Parts: sequence; C-alpha cells; structure tokens
Amino acid sequence: MLCSCASKKYKDILFKTTDDTTKELQLNVFEPRKNRTDKKPVVIFIHGGYWTEGDKDIYGFLGRNFAKHSIVTVIPSYTLSPNGNYKTMANDVVEAIKWTEKNIETYGGNPEEVYLMGHSAGGHLIALVTTNSRYAKETKGIKGVILNDAAGLDMYSYLKENPPTEKYNYKTTWTENPELWKDASPIYHLSENSPTFLIYVGEKTYASIKTQNKSFVKELNEFQPNVKPIYLDKKHVPMMSQFFWPWNKRYDEILEFIEE
Repeated sequence: MLCSCASKKYKDILFKTTDDTTKELQLNVFEPRKNRTDKKPVVIFIHGGYWTEGDKDIYGFLGRNFAKHSIVTVIPSYTLSPNGNYKTMANDVVEAIKWTEKNIETYGGNPEEVYLMGHSAGGHLIALVTTNSRYAKETKGIKGVILNDAAGLDMYSYLKENPPTEKYNYKTTWTENPELWKDASPIYHLSENSPTFLIYVGEKTYASIKTQNKSFVKELNEFQPNVKPIYLDKKHVPMMSQFFWPWNKRYDEILEFIEE
C-alpha cells in the first residue's frame, strides 16, 4: 500500500487468474483517506491505446484526483492485442467489474454505486460491455458510463471503409469477419436498458472519433433524449491528460453526473 495526502493506493491486486500466469491480470485501487465510515462512489477507469498498448500504472493521477473528490477509483489492466481480441478485452473488463462489486467495500467503496470511465479504446470497451447482451447481463449493476473521446463505437462502418490490416494488430483485434465487427460495435446494441451516458468529445480529435460519437449519440437519444455530448477544444491525447490537474472542471462535471 502507498499513501499520499489525499489517497491510499493499493497496487497490483490480482483480479483474474488463469492456469497461464502470463495471462493473469492486476488492478490498482485508490481510496480516499478521509471519512471511511461513508461508502464512496466508485469509478472503474479503462485506459486506451489502440487496443494494443497502454498501462494501468500511467493513470495514478486520475485515482489521486478522484480521491480528492471522495471517489474510490479502480484502474485495471486488460489483455492487449495481439494476445487477445475485442472479446478477450471485454471479458477482462467484466471480470474487473465483478471483482469491484465483490471487494470494493474493503476499500471504502459502495458496490451499488459503480461507474465506468474510459478513454479512447477504453471508452469502446466500457460502452460495449454495458450495451451488448453478451456482457450486459454481467454489468447491469453499473450506474453510469463516462466516455472520454471514445473510439470504436461503430467499428462495423469504419472497417467496411478501412479493412483491418496488421497495423495496430487490427486483424487480430477485430478479425476479418464483418458480423463480428458489428458485434464489437456498441452503437448496434443500445437499448432502453443501457446505463446513462456522460460523453466528452474533442473538437480537434480524430475525424473517425467525432463521426462515430455523433452517430452514437443520435442512436442513444432514442432512449436517452437528454444526453448531449460535451465538446472540448482539445486533441485526442489532451482529452485524457487534462485530468492530470485536480482543479479541472471535468471532475466537477463527473461528480455532478454521479450525484444526479
């Protein structure tokens, strides 16, 4: 356990075990140091990186800053391509959610008030596991989803125009089967049972992200008519790095989303 003035960090907690130790997965938990008698809301953050890179340990700033707002944060790893495809990754996220719901009270969190947050590829994964019925039955306890410049919301349309290649291991991540591209795309699985969304989009981000978020929100509005994306004057990476500063307005907006 590591401590800062605002949080306690519990590092490298095993949440998914297999017979192959190279496939075991770990997570970090950040617990607010104050007022442990009250169970706090919980945010599970899933990192991005083209589904092929990224590291949970990069995002300690997010856990520390959420702790200052009395939020418990869980930051898991997941299998990266080419060691797995989108199904593997989605199942890993589900396992992290199940671990959190079972264990988070130990760290001062409320297992009945769990939210998902993801940037880029992580945004795709949290949208997928809360909409696609393959996973949604396991994630129905999630109270809300926070998409931060989410990628991959409509991989079916994208890959029809840009067939997968070896670049970023896309052939492995998405396969070459168009039916699986649709299965992997959250936009085709939205329903009245989908959790409430808070959506951020960078005005200077990749064109595909802007296009897919616009289409996703249009479909989402059939079930959640009041959801409007929050556009920010930022590129893709700064959409995440802005959270490095604890006084960033996004923390207040997320806290308001949770309180509502």
